[in-house]
Amino acid sequence: MDLGSGRRGVDMGPSAIRIAGLSERLRELGHKVVDEGDFSIKNLEELRVGDEHARYLAEIARASRLVCRKVERVMDRGDFPLVLGGDHSIAVGTVSGVAEHARRQRKKVGVLWIDAHGDINTPETSPTGNIHGMPLASLLGDGPEELTSVGGDFRKVDPANVALVGIRSLDEGEKIRLKRYGVQVHTMSDIDRHGIHRVMKKAMARVTDGTAYLHVSFDLDAVDPTVAPGVGTPVKGGLDYREAHLIMELLADSGRMTSLEMVEVNPILDDRNASGAFAVELVQSAFGKKIL
Repeated sequence: MDLGSGRRGVDMGPSAIRIAGLSERLRELGHKVVDEGDFSIKNLEELRVGDEHARYLAEIARASRLVCRKVERVMDRGDFPLVLGGDHSIAVGTVSGVAEHARRQRKKVGVLWIDAHGDINTPETSPTGNIHGMPLASLLGDGPEELTSVGGDFRKVDPANVALVGIRSLDEGEKIRLKRYGVQVHTMSDIDRHGIHRVMKKAMARVTDGTAYLHVSFDLDAVDPTVAPGVGTPVKGGLDYREAHLIMELLADSGRMTSLEMVEVNPILDDRNASGAFAVELVQSAFGKKIL
């Protein structure tokens, strides 16, 4: 869906990733892949905006509940949920499904959020009212009840087990909220100074501290637009090709990742599906593809 975004086109992202050969590339690595298809979500033209501070909230909340239940069922079977977006508001459903599964096991979830943006606005602080800038706040229990209650009325993840990587664009309200919650934030300046390997070592220590599950939420706009031009909200100065791959390789090496979502691929802005193809490459690295 693209209801949470301020720009059309990311609703076609899952198709672009499929067309780039996701299932085939994963099978080549020895994985069994079951594509359970898309959810039926209404288009922008069928809906009213509703509250301008939380645009299309009702339909986004409905879609999030659908995704939540699906992810929970997949994990209950002992399988690995790989979710394709769409805009990043879908993370409300994905992480809520993981969290509900973990809660029934009396275990904790860590979240690694790879993104150019913090996505921790609320309707009160968002300058646009676009919900793709709000999912992390909702998962921490802050924001519209329609989103915070998806999967159950509880905080889906402890801020002490959240790390953000690749950040380079934050609104003022987000800066305040990140400091208040004590969420670990690794900006592109941090990566420039210390290198992606050291940054990932710190981030992984945070998200795996006392957790049994690790969800990775990868917004392709974390990557520099020269590498992935077709994304929902491109921001200059992002991860380069090898930095993005190393993140995924380190996740594969850790053996800790239990769910993954890849979001914000926008074919309308892309160059011959380069971003969809790169998304597939990153997923391959996360699932064990190596140079040697």
